[in-house]
Amino acid sequence: MKAKQVRPAQKLLAVAVSSIACGVVQAQDVPATHIQDKAVPEVLVTAQRTVSAASRTPLAMSVVQGEQLRELGIDNPASLGSRLPNVHIDQAFSGLRVTIRGISNSDTTDKGDPSAAFMQDGVYIARPAGQTANFLDVERIEVLRGPQGTLYGRNTTAGLVHVISKAPTAQLEGRVALEAGSYGNRKLEGVINVPVNDALALRAAVSTRKQDPFLKNKQGTRFSPGMDRDDRDARLSAKLTLGREAALLVRYDHSEVSNNNDRFVPDTNFYTGVATGAPVWKAGSTDERLSMGFRPANIAPVQGAQDRRARGLSADLSWNLGPATVYYLGSHRELDQQMVNNYYYRLSPALALGVINSYDGANTQDSHELRIATNDGGPLSAQGGLYYFSEQSDTSYVFQGLRPVGLPPYYSFPLVTEAKSRAVFGQLTWRVRENLRLTAGARRTLDHKWRVGSTDFQQGPAFNPALDRRLLNAADLSTARTTWRLGAELDLAPATLAYLSLATGYKAGAFNDGCVAGTSALGIPCPAAAAVTPEFLYYQPEELRAWETGLKSRLLGGRLTFNAAAFYYGYTNLQLTGNAIVAGAPRLLTRNAGAARSRGIELDGELRVGSGGRLNYGVSLLDAEYVRYMATPAVSWGGRKLDRAPSHVFTLGYQQRVAIGGGQLTGGVVTRASAAYQIAVPSQLLVYRVPSHTSTDATLAWQPDRARWSVLARVRNIENKVRPSIIDSFGMTTPTAPRTADLRFDLRF
Repeated sequence: MKAKQVRPAQKLLAVAVSSIACGVVQAQDVPATHIQDKAVPEVLVTAQRTVSAASRTPLAMSVVQGEQLRELGIDNPASLGSRLPNVHIDQAFSGLRVTIRGISNSDTTDKGDPSAAFMQDGVYIARPAGQTANFLDVERIEVLRGPQGTLYGRNTTAGLVHVISKAPTAQLEGRVALEAGSYGNRKLEGVINVPVNDALALRAAVSTRKQDPFLKNKQGTRFSPGMDRDDRDARLSAKLTLGREAALLVRYDHSEVSNNNDRFVPDTNFYTGVATGAPVWKAGSTDERLSMGFRPANIAPVQGAQDRRARGLSADLSWNLGPATVYYLGSHRELDQQMVNNYYYRLSPALALGVINSYDGANTQDSHELRIATNDGGPLSAQGGLYYFSEQSDTSYVFQGLRPVGLPPYYSFPLVTEAKSRAVFGQLTWRVRENLRLTAGARRTLDHKWRVGSTDFQQGPAFNPALDRRLLNAADLSTARTTWRLGAELDLAPATLAYLSLATGYKAGAFNDGCVAGTSALGIPCPAAAAVTPEFLYYQPEELRAWETGLKSRLLGGRLTFNAAAFYYGYTNLQLTGNAIVAGAPRLLTRNAGAARSRGIELDGELRVGSGGRLNYGVSLLDAEYVRYMATPAVSWGGRKLDRAPSHVFTLGYQQRVAIGGGQLTGGVVTRASAAYQIAVPSQLLVYRVPSHTSTDATLAWQPDRARWSVLARVRNIENKVRPSIIDSFGMTTPTAPRTADLRFDLRF
């Protein structure tokens, strides 16, 4: 018998009352060494493309400052998600996967688009592999939950993660930091800021890090396992003041990775019953979970490897014309990646093969945005602009080891993909009264995506026309939508804001492998015998309509902050990706899931306690499920939960600073308790349940009075428990990180 459900409004009232009674909130401000005892400092953000206080910004968001990242040891996107309500950020071998409020996307290939955007300094980064660079000299990270299509546009149906770097300043300063810790972790980073003259300032930041593998090789080979690190990152920024009213900020960033990208273990490390189609969580130690013991009978493993290089150049210009300010942001980014992976490749619940995948890819993207925004003054404020995005990818996937299923020694996909997006957008805010504001905005987006390439069945590493067979992959699709947003803000008191919004979101459609009968490209025809139907080749845009209401308040003279949000999402044509057998060979296949629903409540904030103490608290409640979805032609998954959507998550942390021994000693602990959730493979009707769990981190810092140096000790995942973060269609499971500990030394000058 189905349990009676509590309405979201009732949950919101109950949790709000209990949380106010406890006087708790989540920290989003300055470092522990600068804690203000009397009030929680305001945090300035640019979530609405203008500078505003986070407490006065009418949307659900989390802000993590750069000093917080340092304190917590968060130096890459995958380690950030556990700190945010209703957010999962997972690092797969193919790139980053962001899930917000139960909405995600698993197609990380050159044709796939995310449901939650990743941005760096205002620039949308398209490829998940290009989103994995380490955080370097970060000012803050803004994570916006809910559709942001009007002001940010491309692929922000679930929300966005925006990493904002520190800009050059007029002060000569710098710092050097050293880290050492478990698993051979060692890191060196440095920053220097130089004001050249009154008009020009330069800032440079560099970082290098190495870490031994988390995984253990139990295959009996001499090869090094995965989940190691060998990273190098750098950024050079220049800020030029052009008179009194204009400024130009130019940034160049460069990152390199050289490691083993075999980040996965078999799903049987965590589950029994996979072969029967009913996975059940099994007991096991962390060492057992992190052991790669699968030794394929069909092919000998090789040493896994990855070499990835990403670089980007951006120019950010602002020019104050008096009544309005004109902004231009242009960027060019490049991503080159070569990989050799040893797949655990299960074609059916009872059959797993070893497959060697070689990948070589080159990606470039260019974007330009011209925006104009009115300056403060008067009852009306507005902003609007034009946006252009272009991306080109040249990739090659080669698979070896599939001969037991009737395929030749080499099975490859050489592909060229191009995407272009154009948009015009605008948003208007009317100050009806001093305490009431209404907002309306819209964006018209035109997307065009095409791809040409082939599926090759080869006897050797290179295609031989005399011996080998080639099938055409060709598709061309244009889609367009208008997304919009309506909002209202009401100041209930000088320090209390209530808001309500209705917004829509859109993610472009795309295509699967194959071709339509009668087409041809690259000299390859598409005969009827090898063709697929247009309904199979193309999938439709993903669309969303979202309601959200919230409350943000500063109480007790600013010592207590309280943020609450309740939301309801209605999704249509949710894009889901898995593997399927097409024309006798395995292919990556995306289908539209019909309809999905996500609704929930989020509470967070902060309470300053006594002298030098702060209490952090967060609660998220989530109900996300498919409304209408045929996982197979005969099986409906309507009513099933969406992936990574726990019904509730609680976070609680406390940090205390005390004066002792001629310095400041600061200790903190934070724990996150999550309900169970699932990771599903619809194409194989497999549902993996991740049980409820807790994860706790602790820090201890020391800084002598008036000293320019400090030391910081950190322990993450004190419980030393690992879980699957990703399980793909082949059963390859990416574990979370085990317990790690490190010591950091900072010197500022």
